[in-house]
Amino acid sequence: MFQNLSERLESAFKNIKGQARITDLNIANTVKDIRRALVDADVNYKIAKEFTDKVKEKALGAKVLLSVNPGQQMVKIVQDELTELMGGQASDFNTNGNPAIILIAGLQGSGKTTFSGKLANYLKTKKGKSPLLVAADIYRPAAIDQLEVLGGQIGVDVYSERENKNAVEIVQHAIKEAKAKNKNVVIIDTAGRLAVDEIMMNEVANIKAAVVPQEILFVVDSMTGQDAVNTAAAFNERLDFSGVVLTKLDGDTRGGAALSIKYTVNKPIKFSSNGEKMDTLDVFYPDRMAQRILGMGDIVSLVEKAQEQFDEAEAAKLEKKIKKNQFDFEDFKTQLQQIKKMGNLKDLMGMIPGVGKQIKDADINDDAFKGIEALINSMTMQERRNPDIINPSRKARIAKGSGKDLAELNQFIKQFEQMKGMMKMMNKMPMGKMPGMGMMGKR
Repeated sequence: MFQNLSERLESAFKNIKGQARITDLNIANTVKDIRRALVDADVNYKIAKEFTDKVKEKALGAKVLLSVNPGQQMVKIVQDELTELMGGQASDFNTNGNPAIILIAGLQGSGKTTFSGKLANYLKTKKGKSPLLVAADIYRPAAIDQLEVLGGQIGVDVYSERENKNAVEIVQHAIKEAKAKNKNVVIIDTAGRLAVDEIMMNEVANIKAAVVPQEILFVVDSMTGQDAVNTAAAFNERLDFSGVVLTKLDGDTRGGAALSIKYTVNKPIKFSSNGEKMDTLDVFYPDRMAQRILGMGDIVSLVEKAQEQFDEAEAAKLEKKIKKNQFDFEDFKTQLQQIKKMGNLKDLMGMIPGVGKQIKDADINDDAFKGIEALINSMTMQERRNPDIINPSRKARIAKGSGKDLAELNQFIKQFEQMKGMMKMMNKMPMGKMPGMGMMGKR
């Protein structure tokens, strides 16, 4: 995500890093390179110029001239301006209503239906809501099929009327159904077209007028760049939507839509979406996205994802086992499964400051743990819970059962023992002497 833009911005900062102070000359070269990077990322030239003019104005301020590290100061200025360009702060999402009505709009192929499923899953699992999905695409039976499949995956009811060709009626009937079944959120997946047309606009506008939604979300395919921004502007004129959703951010996107859309339509980006899995939906935080674009990682989001999988009772149990040096392969497998639930492995590693750049060309996928899991699954429960009993004959059986070489098994067992040793050492270390803990009591 934003890989090319990140590299271009890093290159631009080289003009000023290592300089004793910011001057008219080095700031001019840096700003010029930043503007080119933004334009290449498919940001409108007018927006790119206004952005860099603000950066230049702040960079030439008196406080910056006195800075001992102009390079870091420049990065901070760009970070602040990127954050502001994308909306400044996360936007609230309104689910108040009886039921709350969420209208989803966008072009065909933008990911509307998949997003509708993800939003229903998000509201159900993270907000404790009881959503109803509504199939209001009266032109494509496949869209109804897709929504019903997604609803089945996440355990959310889907309302549809396959023979009815009046989208407004379908939505009105769905809301009555929601009230009868005590559903407190109704998510309406509307029809899309390959391009903006009057029939499509009228239909969505009529649904809006009939049901008065709490939220109208416009779904944007991030990979379409400036075209997506132009489409958003056309939709906003008719619908006056409340927020934007960026889909397909895991693709080879140049980032123009994410950077330009808030400026163009003056509506916040509320969610971002990666991949097809139903749990890959994130609230959009402009400041965190700016950090990721600048290669700073996003440790806050990483911690939040970890906390979602955190089980306090299990953690306490695991802590006791580590203290007694009883951490075993069964515990290790459980930890791997929790990591996998957090999301795409490469994206997660990219959230760690400094790591994203190092792994940009690495082939890291969600199957990275399969070999380790195969080895553990080939062990008996006794072997998992008592690694010390794994002798040469047991190793031969485990390797054969997992389809792995004996050398791979030996390497894994060695690494596991090293990890246990490190855990034991950290457990014995006094709190004040643990890395990063020395200042805790002084704050």
